[in-house]
Amino acid sequence: MLADAVPFLACPLCAGALAIESGTLRCARSHSFDIARQGYVSLLRGASTFTGDTPEMVDARAAFLGAGHYAPIVEAITDAARPGPGCVVDVGAGTGYYLAAVLDRFGDRAGLALDASKPALRQAARAHPLIGAVGCDAWQPLPVQPAAAGLVLNVFAPRNPAELRRILRSEGTLVVVAPTSRHLGELVSTLDLLAVEEDKQSRIDERLAPHFDLIEQTDREFSMTLSHDDVTTLVGMGPNAFHTVAAEFRERVGALADPLTVTGSVTVSAYRPSGG
Repeated sequence: MLADAVPFLACPLCAGALAIESGTLRCARSHSFDIARQGYVSLLRGASTFTGDTPEMVDARAAFLGAGHYAPIVEAITDAARPGPGCVVDVGAGTGYYLAAVLDRFGDRAGLALDASKPALRQAARAHPLIGAVGCDAWQPLPVQPAAAGLVLNVFAPRNPAELRRILRSEGTLVVVAPTSRHLGELVSTLDLLAVEEDKQSRIDERLAPHFDLIEQTDREFSMTLSHDDVTTLVGMGPNAFHTVAAEFRERVGALADPLTVTGSVTVSAYRPSGG
């Protein structure tokens, strides 16, 4: 719940501590932010042109993840996670699916689900009793106190290395999940989806290197048996979502085997703060 997360939050305007007061979050300088009736709060710093996933994308993600197709990724994340003292922060948390699993695994600690999408925050706010859902832009300063987190998650999401380092305790862990070039390989060319570059992981490591030391990195590959509806839902939850409204896309899906075996392939990396 948001109340458990408030001690770890910072005012996006002055970086001061926040407290709940009459349905708002308020700092000592009287900056206030309304708490939505669905339980989340937006702490965006000024205007942002990026609004995150649409309601349709969020519904598709909730359905696909809820069916357990990405359970091997959850297992890989919890295996890699070594939380230190503090909260668990998921940057680009979406519906809160991965964060909820980590909180289940590691017990009584607060979780912060950070995302730009209001539809995603509505779902994240009720994904787990210990999740506080907070609207923000991953490319701006995060509304989180310095060294508040003992574990930071970044799963298929944007990452701002300097901010990730600022919010993570020196003994904490950053876990990053990124697709490999083999991810959804059976669908990429057939359905004209966005392909993952071969050097994606090396570029992630390079960007993080000034702030983090890599301590563990593993590839996790698994097979999914998907119906045509599952394939449409999978495509609809990500950056290829616009494809699903096209008649040509539906025709291509109809030509696939039903069910179809599809490869999931990700790299799961654990990092420690440099000098930590």
